[in-house]
Amino acid sequence: MSSSNSAKKRRARVQGGWAAPSNVRSDRDKPKAPIGPAWLGKNVDQPVERKFVYEKPEEDNRVIPPEKTISKPGVYDISTEPSGVSRLRYFPVFIDPEEASAIYDTLYHELPWRQRTDVKKTGESFLQPRLTAWYGDVPYSYSGLTHDSCPQWHPTLLMLKDRLEEVTGIHFNSMLANLYRDGHDSVAWHSDDELCLGPEPTIASLSFGDTRNFELRKKPLPEEHGDFTYMEHIKVPLLHGSLLLMEGASQADWQHRIPREYHDKEPRINLTFRITYPD
Repeated sequence: MSSSNSAKKRRARVQGGWAAPSNVRSDRDKPKAPIGPAWLGKNVDQPVERKFVYEKPEEDNRVIPPEKTISKPGVYDISTEPSGVSRLRYFPVFIDPEEASAIYDTLYHELPWRQRTDVKKTGESFLQPRLTAWYGDVPYSYSGLTHDSCPQWHPTLLMLKDRLEEVTGIHFNSMLANLYRDGHDSVAWHSDDELCLGPEPTIASLSFGDTRNFELRKKPLPEEHGDFTYMEHIKVPLLHGSLLLMEGASQADWQHRIPREYHDKEPRINLTFRITYPD
């Protein structure tokens, strides 16, 4: 055997499987596999490692709308939504100031004012920061509180109800009175949207005594998750002897309140006439 053949055999035994074949072909010489549908690939339906990619949050370019003030008499369509038109009618001098003062004195001294207990959504109870009185043929319930029916109306209230019905053409059958003793008394954000008031209640609000600001804010869409930041706000200074009517979808699409004020305020009486249906 020649020496060259012996060397080849020794190298084969030492290298074994590591020895590179002498007839290696380039990958470019291999026949290409046919390309089939993507769903035939070996990685289909197998987990794929996902790398975290930082995405810059979208900027919120919305602007908080300025608060609007309604002080002049007129009809104001404050919004139009699928639920309908929300409308306010404001009459700053519905009752002459001298007559309004006489009405205030009578109501202040003769209505059965009481401070009642309200219930928060959390279930916690608290004294309402105002006094109330209810007149109506049926009871009225809200926030865990129920006013019993009181069909014997005070004569001054009947006179005011008749005057409102003559002007509006609406036959009111109930009235909630509120007495704000000073600037510390208030009523929190809410809507008069109880089922007993019907789908589009008309609320007629008469004011007597010191001027207080009546505020409204638009309800946010469901995707806002209760955030009122960018909602419209309206302020109406309710004067002695004034009338404010809330109509249409104003309870479905808006909330309202009388905020607490931190300077001296004299008492104010507010009468809110409405139609209440039995449960």
